[in-house]
Amino acid sequence: MTAHATHEPSGTSGTPLRVGLVGYGLAGSVFHAPLIAATDGLVLDTVVTSNEERREQARAEFPGVRFAASPEELWQRADELDLIVIASPNRTHVPIAAAAIKAGLSVVVDKPIAGTAAEARELAALAEEHGVLLSVFQNRRWDNDFLTLRSLVADGGLGEVQRFESRFERWRPLPKGGWRESGDPQEIGGLLFDLGSHVVDQALVLFGPAVRVYAESDVRRPGVAVDDDTFLAITHGGGVRSHLYMSATTAQLGPRFRVLGSTAGYVKYGLDPQEAALREGVRPSADEPWGEEAEELWGRLGAGESPLTGGGTPVRTLPGDYPAYYAAVTDALRGKGENPVTALQAAATLDVLEAARRSAREGVTVTLPTTPGHPTEEQPE
Repeated sequence: MTAHATHEPSGTSGTPLRVGLVGYGLAGSVFHAPLIAATDGLVLDTVVTSNEERREQARAEFPGVRFAASPEELWQRADELDLIVIASPNRTHVPIAAAAIKAGLSVVVDKPIAGTAAEARELAALAEEHGVLLSVFQNRRWDNDFLTLRSLVADGGLGEVQRFESRFERWRPLPKGGWRESGDPQEIGGLLFDLGSHVVDQALVLFGPAVRVYAESDVRRPGVAVDDDTFLAITHGGGVRSHLYMSATTAQLGPRFRVLGSTAGYVKYGLDPQEAALREGVRPSADEPWGEEAEELWGRLGAGESPLTGGGTPVRTLPGDYPAYYAAVTDALRGKGENPVTALQAAATLDVLEAARRSAREGVTVTLPTTPGHPTEEQPE
């Protein structure tokens, strides 16, 4: 079902839909605001932040943008807006999304949508009840390497995929501090729910539902109270095994993807360039290439050879396309397309993340049921 706001969207084909953005930290200023502004059919109307420095930053890039000190101010003028984007700290996602939905507004929530799969499904039901769109910002479905790998899998370039290795690793020996490294469960911090939201979502998109989950999770750095080095193994219903790594303590980075199939393997190093470009102030434009990478960074496809010594055949990396997410949201709001990332898809990812957390804590492999519910435990391995 394609959901629409309970009030008709203000935009026609020539009038943009009006967006209220809650939060202007890293997620709001680097990802959401620039991508909203770059999307035909959307306009950044209001930014919710009480921080004067962030207001000045937003005002400099988006002249004419309005400001609000709290989300509640948006609900009071809900008829002036068409979409709320929630880019505030994780603990605020559920209450703000619920309030926006009850105000009759469609919503985009940054990942993770919630701290539990049950909360995600409750939000999905609430959006269904109120007839509004609820979408989750899983931008890394539009990473250049993921788009390339998805094409290779679809085209059968690897044969039957047997193992998928995905690494989102960093070398950050000194903690940054802040809520993401807090031990308060309400903050939903740690790498499992941060980077894990990306790598698990990608694995499920590629290879379908998880049936078993095993995880190892550690806190490596002094002063950090949540996981900063985690390994997660998924057995998919179709038989593929995904090995997923998330770390802030990796002194030597491994390949972003290593995918092994019955006829060939694909190895790709390096991160998609879009985040770095956005952080540097580069903005998507129809007049300039976006999401492209140099040929020397392309992954390699082959069998029985090492890509590090030139083995295999270079595979052109498709351009990354974060702007495609908000373009799809715009189409969905106008009734011209489907929700690009549903809350129920996000709930399936959270099922895996919750199972991984229990697995790491209790030393068990967790079996996921075929229908929504709580995972069940198996004996320790």
